Amino acid sequence: MPPLKRPTILLTLLALSLILFYRLHIPSPEPFPHPVPSDDGKFHWSSRPQQYPLKSFTPLPSGKGAKLPKIQHEFGEETEEEREARGVRLKAVKGVFKHTWEGYKTYAWLQDELKPLSGGNQSTYGGWAVTLVDTLDTLWLMGLHSEFEDAVHAVSSIDFTTSDMETLIVFETTVRHLGGFLGAYDVSGGIYPVLLEKAVEVGDMLYAAFDTPNRLPVTRWHWLSAALGNPQTAQRKTLLAEIGSLSLEFTRLSQLTKDPKYFDAVQRIMDIFAAQQMETRLPGLWPIMVDAEKGDFRKGELFMVGAMADSIYEYLPKEYLLLSGRSPQYREMYERFIPAAIDNLFFRPLTPANHTILLSGALTISSPTDKVFTPHCQHISCFAGGMVALASKIFDRPDDMKVARQLVDGCVWAYKSMPSGIMPDTFQALVSKEGEEWDEQRWFAAVKAKMLEEEEVEWVAAENAGLSIEERVQKRIEQHRLVPGISDISERRYFLRPGAIESLFILYRLTGAPSLRTTAWDLFQSITNHTRTPYAHAALVDVTVPEPPQDDSMESFWTAETLKYFFLIFSEPSVVGLDEWVLSTEAHVFRLGG
Repeated sequence: MPPLKRPTILLTLLALSLILFYRLHIPSPEPFPHPVPSDDGKFHWSSRPQQYPLKSFTPLPSGKGAKLPKIQHEFGEETEEEREARGVRLKAVKGVFKHTWEGYKTYAWLQDELKPLSGGNQSTYGGWAVTLVDTLDTLWLMGLHSEFEDAVHAVSSIDFTTSDMETLIVFETTVRHLGGFLGAYDVSGGIYPVLLEKAVEVGDMLYAAFDTPNRLPVTRWHWLSAALGNPQTAQRKTLLAEIGSLSLEFTRLSQLTKDPKYFDAVQRIMDIFAAQQMETRLPGLWPIMVDAEKGDFRKGELFMVGAMADSIYEYLPKEYLLLSGRSPQYREMYERFIPAAIDNLFFRPLTPANHTILLSGALTISSPTDKVFTPHCQHISCFAGGMVALASKIFDRPDDMKVARQLVDGCVWAYKSMPSGIMPDTFQALVSKEGEEWDEQRWFAAVKAKMLEEEEVEWVAAENAGLSIEERVQKRIEQHRLVPGISDISERRYFLRPGAIESLFILYRLTGAPSLRTTAWDLFQSITNHTRTPYAHAALVDVTVPEPPQDDSMESFWTAETLKYFFLIFSEPSVVGLDEWVLSTEAHVFRLGG
């Protein structure tokens, strides 16, 4: 169906009735500071009455926190030669960012995304200038303060009571918009009050998605229906990451506003996850699809740390940090998760050079006796190396640092295996058995198995008629551009994702290993050489060819995350030191300590 027209007139009329309802039916005002509902004829999310109001809120944990260890490596003084080399690379990263930002400012200002091939724009996340909001703290970190102030002045015009989209993804609005305002407010030292005001505005809007009978959020949310006061129920089929990855942003909002309702909203979710964590088919992990309507997070069959699951696990150690260790629940949840992930999801791939590396796959458990592991690897899973490294330091798990390094090296291997030097979005590898060395016949057999599966489709079989199995396998390898060790590539695109550089940055800051910076530079060159357009940088259609064709798409995480992490790895270690800051799943920087 076509997008809804902006229902401003409807919401203006609604506002008057809601204000009247609020005054007549709410017995006493909330005990926490909020924007006062006004008679200006405009709808305010803060004045929307709750269908299922709470009598009390879970407060932020207080008291003395746990003694957190120092986690960032103690860097020595760099030589003049090192400083110059680093400066050249830092300047190059900043140049790529400025080229991208200039394109957005010129051709897509206050729109969601710039189309980097055509110079057009598109609405993808509510029509609320997602690239601008998502990029605010990157502008500040790069020292582009004039550009930052221009963007801050522009955010006042973003109206979160109207949208050209019928359905909002609560997770995306949380991590990109709410996280973007909070990160910018924190990194700029709180001197721009409008940033916190907009964060509260977005937070109050998103809080309405939690107004359900069991207080679990509607993650694919019909926002207008909620604004009109219609009853809503959490969805029976809810993606794990979308309901389990809201903690950091809502917690930080409570910390800054002193209003516990936001923390209460996400803590209720995490209490259910904690209670059910060891009752799933893979104890320690949750399935990628859960039932939020019933509050049952146990019954799904598919487990992974990739897309649809990733950030729930990432946020366990990060929430522990943000709460200064005052909630042992998050450490306990992580320490139940990580052994299960190491034993069941992380695997050593079979490679021609017999690399000691790890990748992350997927496990389907239909019954206690029916378990199928698939070495299906995703670019988005590359965050895992950084997560494991960070938790290794926070929770004093030194043996896990080796796992973290091997996960990072696995993603680097995938990058360097491609003719373009860039990892495809999803591919299938081979699982190396204990002590096994490279066996080309095993690779051939894996390619053959996928080929025979596809030949069950009539037209594929007809196309290969007359060829022997060996000839058909060789044809598939050539046509699909498969490299030794990779048996199938199901998604050849590169979406400008940050996962690999994110983990390289975190591992570098925790270990100080200079080789990680060298690797980061290699990745930066490969990515930027292929993605640059006259307007900005573009996603790639097929990284299995030496010169990948470009796609007219540029997600906001290119400037919010990918370029930020490249900038940070070549910055001085004091810039966003990991003992003072925690980075959200969208790489927004939240100050630790309160």
